[in-house]
Amino acid sequence: MNTTTTTTTTTTTYDFGDGKGPVPAHKHLNGGGWAANTATVADTAYVGPDALVFGKAYVGPNARVCESAAVFGSAQVFGSAAVFGKATVSGAAWVSGAAWVYGEARVFGLAEVYGSARTYGAARISGSAWVYDSAWVCGTSTVCGTSTVCGSARVCDENLSGGTRT
Repeated sequence: MNTTTTTTTTTTTYDFGDGKGPVPAHKHLNGGGWAANTATVADTAYVGPDALVFGKAYVGPNARVCESAAVFGSAQVFGSAAVFGKATVSGAAWVSGAAWVYGEARVFGLAEVYGSARTYGAARISGSAWVYDSAWVCGTSTVCGTSTVCGSARVCDENLSGGTRT
């Protein structure tokens, strides 16, 4: 007598809207947002029910991705940083420390937002730009190239391409 056992594996997929179609993904246990199986999301990170983490993105243990925010590409969010609203962090960008990126802000390329910095509104941080300390970038500002915004600087509704604002 021969006995055959067949095991069926079900793979859950989700379409992150990036043109790659449905990919293997799961609902993150802490918050219920979607995380691609290719992304690394700490168990203690919070990924809200409408938030997305995909590609090879990393979300660290105390970080939060909330509301309709998305972290993707090779982007990293760690420390106690938060990305929320409709904000995105993508490319190889980093958001860390106690920084917040929110509203419809975009951080991408090799840009970094860290410390207690705030980036919000429709602001764009790109290239190799850094925003840190207690600096704010807001409104329709664009900070790009090798720009640095630090200290208690405020850049609102203006463009900074190269140079430092403190």
